[in-house]
Amino acid sequence: MGDREEDPQRLKKIAAAAYDYENDHRWADYWSNILIPPHMASRSDVRDHFKRKFYQRFIDPELMVEPMSMGSSSQPAKQTSSSSSSSSAASEQPRARNSGSTATRTSGASATSGPTPAPTSLRWDRQTIQFSVNAWVFVVAVLAIFPIIPRNLSNRAYRLSFMGTACSSLYSLYSLYGKPRAWNLQVVQAWFQSVIATKDFIYFMYCLMFVSSHLYLKVALIPILCRALEHVAKFLRHNFTRSSLYRKYLEEPCVWVESNVTTLNILSSHTEIGLGFLLIISLLSWQRNIIQTFMYWQLLKLMYHAPVTAGYHQSVWSKIGRTVIPLVHRYAPFLNTPLSAIQRWWFR
Repeated sequence: MGDREEDPQRLKKIAAAAYDYENDHRWADYWSNILIPPHMASRSDVRDHFKRKFYQRFIDPELMVEPMSMGSSSQPAKQTSSSSSSSSAASEQPRARNSGSTATRTSGASATSGPTPAPTSLRWDRQTIQFSVNAWVFVVAVLAIFPIIPRNLSNRAYRLSFMGTACSSLYSLYSLYGKPRAWNLQVVQAWFQSVIATKDFIYFMYCLMFVSSHLYLKVALIPILCRALEHVAKFLRHNFTRSSLYRKYLEEPCVWVESNVTTLNILSSHTEIGLGFLLIISLLSWQRNIIQTFMYWQLLKLMYHAPVTAGYHQSVWSKIGRTVIPLVHRYAPFLNTPLSAIQRWWFR
């Protein structure tokens, strides 16, 4: 009976291990939003564990995922228990068994309480900093959008929202990837290639383009609000589940946010693409900024090709293409040549 019950789980684990995660845009987004220390993110067993959790969440909810075992803390426990039992056996042979078992329990407790808090406290510090910054960004961005706020205060909150998100993204990049090992061209180029397609780098560039602009587009705060809301909800869900205040007022909104991350990403991608067309329209006004418009469309091109955002942006662009291209063929065929040139640049 036990083999029959375990056999479906074994098949599910094989299917989860064979799943093509790299071609699923949801996996790249899921992995980029997991906050773990860099030394753990590089471990294959940690990555495989989160792949199984991703498979359980999005593909097969019936897959059972065991909790991740901390193999690094078992070795100190064994060494401490063996040394304690050997010393107790040498000093008091009649009480060897009792002292050995006591030493094993004591050393096991000290091993679990000793080495473990170091990575936990590091992870807690990083998550707490990100939570504080993103909560502050969320509040300031809401003030910037709120219509009854005075204009000068709203504009200041608008800039502070982008500055806070830029600092949060830069801190996340530094925490995950560090800085280049050397300041020569090859090493810096290799480091830049490793971070250019990440979500944090994309948001950092996004914020830089709007924080320095004289054009106040409040709709540009929507992706910032979605990002901050996602980080805040994830932190509250993982760290305040025992709080009565959280369970009473915040649990349902946080659960809704975590279950609708895809919806928030779709909203952000629509907004980001719409901003590109707004910047083109702004070229007709006195507040035009040709350099900002050109750089923003370069960023949109990066969002189209980067794995963490490609799925959402490609879906929006395909909808635009299905609507616009037939109209161009029918009513403005002279635009076919420039559109073809733009498409060659876009897909290059």
